Amino acid sequence: MALQSNDGEGKPPVTELPHSDMQALCQSDTIAALIFCLSVLALSGAHAPALPKGEPSPAFPKFVLLQKGSSPMKRRTFISLMSVMAAAGVLSLAGCSSNTSSSTASSTAASASASATAANKLETIQSNGKLVIALEGAWQPWSFHDESDTLVGYDVEVSRAIAEKLGLELQIDDMDFDAALLSVQQGKADIAMAGITVTDERMAVMSFSDSYATGIQSVIVPEGSDIASVDDLAGKKIGTQRGTTGYLYCSDDFGEDAVVAYDNGLTAVQALNNGQVDAVVIDNEPAKAYVESNPGLKILDTSYAEEDYAIGMAKGNTALLEAVNAALEELKADGTLQAIVDKYIKAE
Repeated sequence: MALQSNDGEGKPPVTELPHSDMQALCQSDTIAALIFCLSVLALSGAHAPALPKGEPSPAFPKFVLLQKGSSPMKRRTFISLMSVMAAAGVLSLAGCSSNTSSSTASSTAASASASATAANKLETIQSNGKLVIALEGAWQPWSFHDESDTLVGYDVEVSRAIAEKLGLELQIDDMDFDAALLSVQQGKADIAMAGITVTDERMAVMSFSDSYATGIQSVIVPEGSDIASVDDLAGKKIGTQRGTTGYLYCSDDFGEDAVVAYDNGLTAVQALNNGQVDAVVIDNEPAKAYVESNPGLKILDTSYAEEDYAIGMAKGNTALLEAVNAALEELKADGTLQAIVDKYIKAE
């Protein structure tokens, strides 16, 4: 089989391959033939004519950007940056579509491998001797740094108690909320705890433990504000923490133009003090801490929403899920969970 080179004046050489030969190569089971297919397709794509002006570009795959508490709210998506090999893989599927039985077999094998990996995850964790947790260390009282810069809080102590029940050492990875959720999905952390609300969108890509706490979304306003209820937020500028249920609820109820998303709750409260927003919607426990340290602010008597918090982990990791739930049950039964609640959550 000969490859012909077309060296036109001022044009780079273009590799041409008869369709019949291309099809034969794509049907081959050898790795060399597959690599050759990808190379030819990549060269062909490099000389493909540009789309006419105004024509839409081919769509890239989209992935759900998980938000904190995104329950019945609109999905936020982002366009992923595709690697060259991923793009070549998609092209090879289009060019070699006649070999469907081989593709199906490969897909089945990949699914089986993924299931096996999930099933063996707990065994891997136990062999490593540590449980890795991803959390946000600026979310008082769930997880925060005390005066000595030690990471403490409800989630910290509960996760440590779970690790002890499983006979493991706890490793804490402190990061932003969105990063914590992605960390367990990508297998970088075993569990995530950061006042995570269970939603349908998250359950589609993550597994969740039984609920270990109940959260409330509250509204912070300045003393003397004309905002007396949630309904009074209409027409106001609302501050929230990016990616939280507060952000999503307010965006859905009052429109995105009415909502300002800040990197953390403290920044949102500072904006409220500076008059940049009229109110802040945030979890009740952090709200109480912010109001206590910022005279002139108050929490409305009416809550915005109530939520269940649970521990997030990789989808399909049934063995770890069952082990965590069993540990939570023991911690409830022996009073440990209540003792941690009494330590960090003030009674109303």
